[in-house]
Amino acid sequence: MSTFRPFAMERWQSTYENRVQFNLSESGVEPLTLAELLEMAAADADGIQLGYGQSNGSDPLRSHIAALYAGGRDDGVVACNGSAEANFIAMWELVGAGDEVAIIVPTYMQTHGLAQNVGARITTIPLREELGWQPDPDDITRLISDRTRVIVVTNPNNPTGAVLSDDARAAVIAAARRTGAWILAAEVYTGAELSGVETPSFFGTHERVIATGSLSKAYGLPGLRIGWCMTDPHTAEKLWARSDYTTISPGELTDRLATLALDPDVRPRLLERTRNIIRAGLDTLVEWMSDTGGFHWRGPDAGAICFARYDADIPSDTLAEQLRADHSVLVVPGWHFGMESYIRFGIGMPVPRLQQALDRVALGLRKAEVVG
Repeated sequence: MSTFRPFAMERWQSTYENRVQFNLSESGVEPLTLAELLEMAAADADGIQLGYGQSNGSDPLRSHIAALYAGGRDDGVVACNGSAEANFIAMWELVGAGDEVAIIVPTYMQTHGLAQNVGARITTIPLREELGWQPDPDDITRLISDRTRVIVVTNPNNPTGAVLSDDARAAVIAAARRTGAWILAAEVYTGAELSGVETPSFFGTHERVIATGSLSKAYGLPGLRIGWCMTDPHTAEKLWARSDYTTISPGELTDRLATLALDPDVRPRLLERTRNIIRAGLDTLVEWMSDTGGFHWRGPDAGAICFARYDADIPSDTLAEQLRADHSVLVVPGWHFGMESYIRFGIGMPVPRLQQALDRVALGLRKAEVVG
């Protein structure tokens, strides 16, 4: 049996995120309360029977999800327990030992770890900081071959917050069409764009696409644990069968609340709330980094995150551990994305609390001699 590779970032966050005073490792925004969601939807939770719901998601929920995608059909949707389950069943369906998986990096490393743990071969396509965290289209063409089974892309990206350029997106689609590879597109930050212009999905661009999404990041509803796969109906049937071996179904209560959140009258207000929080948080972080010195960054196009490079010669995991242990602040070290000398800051909390957290970080950075 091969050696299991733990998911380093999730182990870090799961262990400490509820045990620190300030959690800057979160990439979503301040969650809504149940009362806030119900008030926004002009609804209540009375009459919801807590039995088993429709295991691939209720008809109303799948209808709302399908409506987010051009050409989306209800029977192409599988509702899951978060995008983590969605990505899991997609990789389980598509990838086996010896298959080649091309992954655009840095990225959320779940799919990378899943590919490693089933014995797949991984080809990485780098996002280049000097190109504004874009891949070189020539790299995409060169590195994706007839051996490639799946191309994994996170768009908008985590940890950089960058949205793929039209040229990069076209290169991914062209490579998939040329080789017959699947595209697994993790699109959980769609809707959290600072510009207000939503990132177009890869779904519908190629016959072999599974797009995953969730309510966790752009909607401020991570506690509902609702995610989904959007694909063709035939593939959706296969993914639904995989979920019979995992969590069987979303919770009935969370399914109903997710349906409220994705109502066409409610969804825009949730997304505008998210964008306002991100804009305020980014302004606060940029001012803090400019005053603190020692950082280099490109602001995100989407998401409550900023991936910042620092000048000091200290490993990112060491720095993150010092901030946690000595100052009760949790950040994500670049090492968790295979990138040294970076920190991913979460900026989705209210500004006064974010400023308090950054003040703690500044103390830790001075103590570690990262800044003067």
